[in-house]
Amino acid sequence: MSVPHIRKNGKRKGKQNHVCVDCGRQFIDCYDPPQGYSDAVKRECLKMDVNGMGFRAIERVKGVHHTTVIYWVRQAGLLLPDAYEPEMPPQVGELDELETFVGSKKTKSGAGQR
Repeated sequence: MSVPHIRKNGKRKGKQNHVCVDCGRQFIDCYDPPQGYSDAVKRECLKMDVNGMGFRAIERVKGVHHTTVIYWVRQAGLLLPDAYEPEMPPQVGELDELETFVGSKKTKSGAGQR
């Protein structure tokens, strides 16, 4: 078995890139996996969401992008059990007294134009 012949092959993202002359495979010497947020930061962001804080407010406070927080919330939601199915439907229901108006505007465009 022969020793592979390796050459330097430039730099990518500040790290030395190498190439195997025998097979043409490219690689770097030491691979560091991408850094992520700690579990403590994730937990704090999820607690803030549960307590009613908005995603952009969490972003301002913790410095974590709001779409990342949304992704974490979705991941946590997948771990929750399905909703409880009662054996019998409830006998009493509760209804809010919210009225909405559904109709048409008097004017078709701005400032009372015809």
